[in-house]
Amino acid sequence: MYSFVCDYGEGAHPQILKAMVSANLVQTDGYGEDQFCDKARSLIKQHLNNNNVDIYFVSGGTQANIISISSSLKQYEAIIAAESAHISTSETGAIEATGHKVIELPTNDGKINAQQVADIMEMHLGDVHNVLPKAVFISNSTEIGTIYSKEELLAIRETCNRYGLYMYLDGARLGTALVSANNNLSMSDLCDIFDIFYIGGTKNGAWLGEAIVVVNDNLKPNFRYNIKQKGALFAKGKLLGIQFIELFEQDLYFKLAQHSTNMGIHIRNAFISNGYQMFSDSYTNQQFVVIPNEMLAKFDEKYRTTIWCPYDENSTVVRFVTSWATNKEMVAQLVEDIKKFKE
Repeated sequence: MYSFVCDYGEGAHPQILKAMVSANLVQTDGYGEDQFCDKARSLIKQHLNNNNVDIYFVSGGTQANIISISSSLKQYEAIIAAESAHISTSETGAIEATGHKVIELPTNDGKINAQQVADIMEMHLGDVHNVLPKAVFISNSTEIGTIYSKEELLAIRETCNRYGLYMYLDGARLGTALVSANNNLSMSDLCDIFDIFYIGGTKNGAWLGEAIVVVNDNLKPNFRYNIKQKGALFAKGKLLGIQFIELFEQDLYFKLAQHSTNMGIHIRNAFISNGYQMFSDSYTNQQFVVIPNEMLAKFDEKYRTTIWCPYDENSTVVRFVTSWATNKEMVAQLVEDIKKFKE
């Protein structure tokens, strides 16, 4: 049985593993203050075309979100997010556990827009009995595989400027967003739009690891203290630095994301050409398909997937996720089965 459950089910790309083994006995200082992390930071800055950012490496996405958001907000401040956002649905209330409310906005496509942010601000401003929104949370790609255009993000940025809000990007699947055929956002645009963001490695070929990028100077002082307090200052920090060197020294990050996305698009096209309805307009590595309930067992016999949600009384939304390591032959087999199961 082949798995299309997630994009972190495999280990790490062989090139990364080889680099980790090669550096295994190299003695370094700990906690990210080593030559490997320094080189990784330099490479990322080159890709961002910005030498004025601070970069920190942590092991996972929830850590990155907790640290970035709690470092940006005062105790009485809140963050605005889509109701489907990862911090709203998949982190066990981690942000609320740090004392910050998540203000959820309705969405049909996984995205929020500038007008929604403005409306929420007008509702909360001046009301001392409510939390004060201070930041906006964006996922790109989103929980349902959709991506933001540069124009959509700039519109939200303008609204954030108007109300004095920070803008934060969860970049767990940033790679698949950047290589998507519909994308018009560049790496260098990120520093112009966001005050703080992270670049995801866990879901794009690394064994583990995310790179937090702090752009806004107001958020830089003592940021590392919060990393330590939240238990995320990795003693053997070189393990994270080595991986990001490999991801960004020769563009492996984008090559892996492209494979992941290409495999997802193959699956999407196969479902559409065989008359299936897609739940979201995703051109990344996550594909959400409306499948008649009587056909679910056929897919379950050969493939592991995720039941996302009921669509109606007769059908269910099923998520297929591809990764940097997804086997092309297995995708070809799935494409054949999509057609066969429909007959």
